[in-house]
Amino acid sequence: MKLRFLGKNSTPGDSPTLYATDRDSYVVQGWKVYAHDLLTQLEVPVGHTAVEVPPELFEHLTKDGYPSGKVRRFEAPIMLVTEQGTCVVQGPAMTDAEALGQMRMPDYETCIEVPKSSITALLEENSGPDHQR
Repeated sequence: MKLRFLGKNSTPGDSPTLYATDRDSYVVQGWKVYAHDLLTQLEVPVGHTAVEVPPELFEHLTKDGYPSGKVRRFEAPIMLVTEQGTCVVQGPAMTDAEALGQMRMPDYETCIEVPKSSITALLEENSGPDHQR
């Protein structure tokens, strides 16, 4: 899998990053979810994992042709929003060796692959009831 860097939200020691892939998906790199209070709110299927990222990370979707990267719907693959305002995003754990070889990832981070349609749906206005978690 080939990755195209879209952007990152970095502070010293932290580096949530967003990539586009050549398989109509995005790779979301973020902090591993260890906090017990968060883990008890999730049902993570085998082969999946959860990462925590700032919602501003999705603003880099503008570099993939979207007019805005503002998250308007907080629903899957965003599984919850923390008290600090970060998003816990869940999806298949990244195992592609070629993709992982293109990334710089500290030990306390991991990444998931999510279909583009799942991520871009979060940018659309919600016409139904409030889905904010």
